[in-house]
Amino acid sequence: MSNNESLKPLMFAGTGSDVGKSIIAAAFCRIFLQDGYHPAPFKAQNMALNSYVTPAGLEIGRAQAVQAEAAGIACHTDMNPLLLKPSSDHTSQVVLHGKPIGNRSAYDYFRKEGREELRKEVCDAFDRLAQAYNPIVMEGAGSISEINLRDSDLVNLPMARHAQANVILVADIDRGGVFASVYGSIMLLNEEERKLIKGILINKFRGDIRLFQSGVEMLEKLCNVPVVGVVPYYKDIYIEEEDSVALQTKNRQAEAGKVNIAVVLLRHLSNFTDFNVLERDPRVHLFYTNNTDELQKADIILIPGTKSTLADLYELRRNGVAQTIVKAYREGVTVMGICGGYQIMGMEVCDPEGVEGEIIRLPGLGLLPVSTTMLGEKITRQVDFNFLDSNVVCHGYEIHMGNTVTSEAAEVIPLNSISDGQADGCFVNERCMGTYIHGILDNGAFIDFLLKPFAGKMEHKEFDFASFKEEQYNKLADHVRNHVNMDVIYQLMKSND
Repeated sequence: MSNNESLKPLMFAGTGSDVGKSIIAAAFCRIFLQDGYHPAPFKAQNMALNSYVTPAGLEIGRAQAVQAEAAGIACHTDMNPLLLKPSSDHTSQVVLHGKPIGNRSAYDYFRKEGREELRKEVCDAFDRLAQAYNPIVMEGAGSISEINLRDSDLVNLPMARHAQANVILVADIDRGGVFASVYGSIMLLNEEERKLIKGILINKFRGDIRLFQSGVEMLEKLCNVPVVGVVPYYKDIYIEEEDSVALQTKNRQAEAGKVNIAVVLLRHLSNFTDFNVLERDPRVHLFYTNNTDELQKADIILIPGTKSTLADLYELRRNGVAQTIVKAYREGVTVMGICGGYQIMGMEVCDPEGVEGEIIRLPGLGLLPVSTTMLGEKITRQVDFNFLDSNVVCHGYEIHMGNTVTSEAAEVIPLNSISDGQADGCFVNERCMGTYIHGILDNGAFIDFLLKPFAGKMEHKEFDFASFKEEQYNKLADHVRNHVNMDVIYQLMKSND
């Protein structure tokens, strides 16, 4: 079924961060797809360490890649033209149209000077997207009522005004204070801004929704804005989370009866979505930890990507985790590194030009006969590859700064052969390996290879993650559709007001 009726853009803005805007936007991308439209997601500016590489080899926020997947389309930088990747508490790498343009302090970034140039870039990206897709499902950032940043805001109501979008204000009732957060958010807006708010969506409700009907009526009377839905909290639908806030809810210890896989909880951990498939695989119990005792209980230790390889390597040496990983490997545990984790597993990591910071050189874990030198140029690309002697074509992506070379004295076997003829990674044996390829663990054939030494512990068969994800997007769409007044949503989007 195809529906060519033109719909106005819909923006999901929030009373604060982590209220569920990204997941709600993904749900509506799938709902509109189901209803015969050709939707696309858009977030002018995203701040996250979890990023993804588009088919063109450019970098965007992972949340918009997930939303594009829910919409049934390939992701593009126009869906997230501006990405901020925090490199410290005060600075971020600025990625514009998929390419880094430098590091900026928060103070410098949010100053008024130069904001109009960035505003034009994000507005132009939206305009291009709106020419190709219908409707555009937009996402705001943080709170819509950061009044101290009103003049420099690129992503919330100024963007909605440019797009002529209807704004739905999303509030998280689970954290408490929903009346104050909704009413306060709207009252802090000026009169023109308030006119953009066309609906309120209460998210993460627990309990009997009928008991909140009086609350709905109170909110509508207080704010003079309709409540378009009350969406219950769910536990049985699995959608990728946007950023490291989600790590706080991950498993933190080993479990009997399965293959226990520990992801080392780095301070600057990035792209933790690399482990989503393993987290859902019924053969596996995956947990995140930097506790030395818990690491020793693992069958497999995975060292993930990081935004600051040297800083995290320094911390691993300081807190004893580095020594624990080496000891665990010597005692039979499998150790694998991805991207920054691959660099950490080598003989040394050097940063002579100070690309990452003040640390010039550190010895690595010494598990792989490779050495890394940090470079200023970032490599971003999607890749097709085969691992070892497998003839199965796998898919993944690279996002890294640094050049890794093998020791001249060692006979090194690459882990992967990329379709363009290049080699990737390093394979010592089935218990020790590293790669630059994110998403390698999204490939069932590679997971089967990784788990093969533990066949005696596994009762379940392989896991079809692609089908699983499609099922989850449809379950999410059904869940949200059942608790949102879609007639009102469509009336808003078809209106010329």
